Amino acid sequence: SQVSLLLNSGLSPVPLKSISVTLSIQEFVADVSATLNYENKGRVPVEAFFVFPMNEDSAVYSFEALVDEKIIVAELQDKMKAHASYENAISQGHQAFLLEEDVSSRDVFCCNVGNLYPGSKVALTLKYVQELPLEPDGALRFVFPAILNPQYHLSRWPANTCLQIKAPIVALDNLPYTLSMTATISSQHGIKKVRSNCRLTPLKYLGNDKTTAQISLDGGHKFDRDVQLLIYYSEVHTPRVAVELGKPETSSDCFMKEPTAIVSFYPNIPQAQPPVTRGEFIFFMDRSGSMQCPMSKQDKSQLRIDAAKETLILLLKNLPVGCYFNVFGFGSSYEDSVRYTQHTMEEALRKINVMKADLGGTEILTTFNAIYGSPTIPGHPLQLFVFTDGEVSDTFSVMSEVKSNSKRHRCFSFGIGEGVSTSLLKGIARATGGTSEFISAQDRMRSKALLTLKRSLQPAVEDFSLSWCLPLGLSAKVLSPEQPVIFRGQRLIIYAQLIGLMPPKGARGEVCLTYKLQGKSFENKVTFSLHPKPDANFTIHHLAAKSLLQLKDMGFRETPANDKKEVLKISFECGIMSSHTAFVAINKDLNQPVQGPLIRRDIPRPVLLGAVTAMPRYYGGG
Repeated sequence: SQVSLLLNSGLSPVPLKSISVTLSIQEFVADVSATLNYENKGRVPVEAFFVFPMNEDSAVYSFEALVDEKIIVAELQDKMKAHASYENAISQGHQAFLLEEDVSSRDVFCCNVGNLYPGSKVALTLKYVQELPLEPDGALRFVFPAILNPQYHLSRWPANTCLQIKAPIVALDNLPYTLSMTATISSQHGIKKVRSNCRLTPLKYLGNDKTTAQISLDGGHKFDRDVQLLIYYSEVHTPRVAVELGKPETSSDCFMKEPTAIVSFYPNIPQAQPPVTRGEFIFFMDRSGSMQCPMSKQDKSQLRIDAAKETLILLLKNLPVGCYFNVFGFGSSYEDSVRYTQHTMEEALRKINVMKADLGGTEILTTFNAIYGSPTIPGHPLQLFVFTDGEVSDTFSVMSEVKSNSKRHRCFSFGIGEGVSTSLLKGIARATGGTSEFISAQDRMRSKALLTLKRSLQPAVEDFSLSWCLPLGLSAKVLSPEQPVIFRGQRLIIYAQLIGLMPPKGARGEVCLTYKLQGKSFENKVTFSLHPKPDANFTIHHLAAKSLLQLKDMGFRETPANDKKEVLKISFECGIMSSHTAFVAINKDLNQPVQGPLIRRDIPRPVLLGAVTAMPRYYGGG
């Protein structure tokens, strides 16, 4: 898990003393600082390895170590060079720290702590920023991942993946570490309430206008679940533009030089008239053994496979008459779709009710290949609905295959339970213009499922364009990838550089979003201040860079050569990690030759799957 105990079977453990998370949320952007404190109480130096999950949207921009009151700031290097720097430092008797993205998935990270000598205390601080997704009920959702599920191995297992580490398994009651988290939340529209799947302290407003508030996890929290916050503002659908000052002293072609703007739109797309009734809807279910496990430790009765089946049945009963559909599981043979009638729907329901998690591993790549190898039905656009707990290694290979067929279909993914691979599910949805939803609480399943179906039935929005009205001498260069689909009720985020002479303070600009739906034209406008605000963390620049990396960076092995060059440029100029770069920090003050090999300590993780569980409860603040 993300918070880990350094341990080697048969030896004295190196305990993780505490985990402290400081969370700053401004509107829909979260800035996270997580500090892990370790101490080697053993008698020999150790080299510790730990693996942890992170949301794939996260832009990691800082990694540092505090060793005996000295701060060592990590340097971002080419991944192969970073590995060489780390190994050379260890061989010379220095302390070294390495942080990298796993070669198989962009939501799994590995950290090496080298030459942790007896009595040494180390505090590792990781900082990242991310956009918060908007839920169907208007909540902004923040998740601090804690659960890293075992990954199913594809036949072509990638070399050097940290997922091969055989971490010890311990019971939850034996985990000696807890988590503390304090969140400061700010919104110009006011904060109504905060809900969580964990116990919280009462929401404390820091002013009479209720635009800033603080909330914390109650004491004694164990890492037995992902920590989720649902944040409700008084108004969330207001278009907004924020401009951040760049680094004017950098070179002319540097990504960080110019001011960068973040634009958020909530297009008021009307309901289609009449609704779409054509399409081929393929529902495929993960029936691997892990789907037989409970949704979470707090869910006493429902299994992942049962939650997925409930969602599937709900969708099936709401399909339009006259479409085509298909239902099958990962690893099963593919058959042609059938026309949707009362008879075929009832036959499908009978098969779903007896469906079990009995098809071995998560053979999702084989399933996609089978679909792409089958002929399409003329006049019925292909829509894929994927239900999985996401426990598959080498997600980049899956995403690469989906991306290469993205013009043929849209993919809507549902993540079932704790520890779902956000990299896999968000990646395949983003590549095809679909959406992803994560189901960890039964009371929110129905609204998410029906919203996804409505989006799949929505006709295409055409002639989508963005225009800017700016003072003479100033222009906007859009950085965000082209938006393939705009859905009704969905937030649209766009990043752009403002190039040229910035006007005097008080000047304003305007940006207009235009599009057509069923022959009718629509537009949304927002005016904004052109005075850029300084931000020491360069939050908007880092988020803009991350949006480009998500498009170009297809993994350490899968990224084409031309894209890799651009990935490295963006990563180095912005200081955010990619699959081709890594953070390395070296403490050269320690120069104690190691006698013999360092003792390896791998991270344990708690037993979650198959444990006795109880239904999740939501606790509120405010």
